[in-house]
Amino acid sequence: MTRILLAAVLLITVITVNAQIKEFKCSPEWVQKIEKIAPDKAEIQPQKTRKILLFDRFTGFDHWVIPHTSQVIKVLGQKTGAYEVRITKDVFCFEKSNLQNYDAVVLNSACSIGPRRDLILDCLDIDTSMGEEEKKTKAAELEANLIDYVKKGGGLMVTHGAIVMQNNSMPFSEMVGGSFDYHPKQQEVTLELCEAGHPLAKAFEGKPFVHIDEPYLFNKAYEQKNFKPLLYMDTDKLEGKRKPIEENIRYVAWIKKHGKGRVFYVSPSHNAQSFEDARLLKFYLDGAQYVLGDLKCDDSPIKQ
Repeated sequence: MTRILLAAVLLITVITVNAQIKEFKCSPEWVQKIEKIAPDKAEIQPQKTRKILLFDRFTGFDHWVIPHTSQVIKVLGQKTGAYEVRITKDVFCFEKSNLQNYDAVVLNSACSIGPRRDLILDCLDIDTSMGEEEKKTKAAELEANLIDYVKKGGGLMVTHGAIVMQNNSMPFSEMVGGSFDYHPKQQEVTLELCEAGHPLAKAFEGKPFVHIDEPYLFNKAYEQKNFKPLLYMDTDKLEGKRKPIEENIRYVAWIKKHGKGRVFYVSPSHNAQSFEDARLLKFYLDGAQYVLGDLKCDDSPIKQ
């Protein structure tokens, strides 16, 4: 009887995990579901209308959660009045004249093609009116525009795969706080709070966040740890690592200053089911309010 019961529990567990990672379209019904569980109000009511530019174009891996994440960010702003959102796939949105119209930019899983890992240049490659050198010059200019925008006080929120956008660019890596190395297979990941009392950890009410995700690992500027970590995972508990990891505590969400600007990187999640937990919705909202400059909090680097 005990064996039968154990087998039943294991079967239910497998079915539950598989259900959690099943892909589905971003339907009006799902958006309505998110609207119901999203926070009713923001931590801080802005003194003026805040505007976010959300870029969700990809040329590399197609994360099925992209449209869901864009709608989540839109819903959070609309429901609470914390900000307005314009969603675009136009790479020329990074022109200086356009960026100046926004308080913050969100890069939503804007993943580039390997091995070049330059999404801006990928997008320009389809423009037959431009020569090769002109494309390279323009791509470098648009990337520099974004980095300069943040340095001068703009906000930047980077979700999941968007850390790969300009993955071979060290200036981009230093702005975001790291670059993508690789990830083991999707699996249940337990995310622990770095500081339970931090304002941006408030959403999790002192408890770990457990979900199915791609456990991202980072390199380049990540090694400097020039950021304030918010969530971490213990890599000793991960399956499918390419090699042993000496430093088992790896951060997956953080905030940081870049010049006068503010950056929020949030790795969770690859799957839309994660957003059906109100805690992650609040985490996204609070992070957005941080990059917009409304939610003030300690963002001193861990190295200090």
